[in-house]
Amino acid sequence: MTVAAGIGYVLLALGPSLSLFVAVISKKPFLILTLLSSTLLWLISLIILSGVWRAFLPFKTSAWWPFAILIITSIAFQEVLRILFWKVYKRLEDILDSFADKVSKPRLFLTDKMLLSLAGGLGHGVAHAVFFCISLLTPAFGPATFYIESCPELPFFLISAIIALAFVTIHTFSMVIAFNGYAEGAKLDQYIVPIVHLVAGMATLINLTHGGCKIGIPLLYFMVTLTLVYCGKMVHTRLTESQSRSQNS
Repeated sequence: MTVAAGIGYVLLALGPSLSLFVAVISKKPFLILTLLSSTLLWLISLIILSGVWRAFLPFKTSAWWPFAILIITSIAFQEVLRILFWKVYKRLEDILDSFADKVSKPRLFLTDKMLLSLAGGLGHGVAHAVFFCISLLTPAFGPATFYIESCPELPFFLISAIIALAFVTIHTFSMVIAFNGYAEGAKLDQYIVPIVHLVAGMATLINLTHGGCKIGIPLLYFMVTLTLVYCGKMVHTRLTESQSRSQNS
């Protein structure tokens, strides 16, 4: 039974990502390369962060503020890295456009650019899930499960998978929002991504209190919903504007 549960936890955390990969990313080689490079980049960044913070762990206090500092500094580092990743992405976009000009093919369409950012975001999300969730699920395949005092209603592994799914979704679609903000100079798109990231990260601290998962997880999924709705609205607006310009020209 626990083997089935372990497989279920993995599919809960990464099942939607796998579906997105099969349905969208796997159809174009440059999207696969973007996904793999993004996953590697974010995994390396998380390893670097863990190495830095290892010198201060474990915290010798039950207070919440050391964890808040850890989360804030980690998110700040990742958001700076997102900007650097954007610069690399722009370079890749220029290379693909130059290659298209040489072979007399059309340049990247808006949908292609959005798919590139989606692949980059999916790589970020998968790296987060592998680092914070999948690495913890090995005991879930054993003969028993595990509960924690702060949330005795749900197995620890199930909570980890639910949280991982939330962050995979946030990271995947936040990258689309952020890249559009950088490309168009849209300040709201640029600001909302780190704000959502920060609020989602801080929401996980609620789980440290007794029964906190009853509040922290719904709040986390509220941020997931906000990200999806905002991203959907932004994409619809950009595609509509692009189509209008094409018709007018």
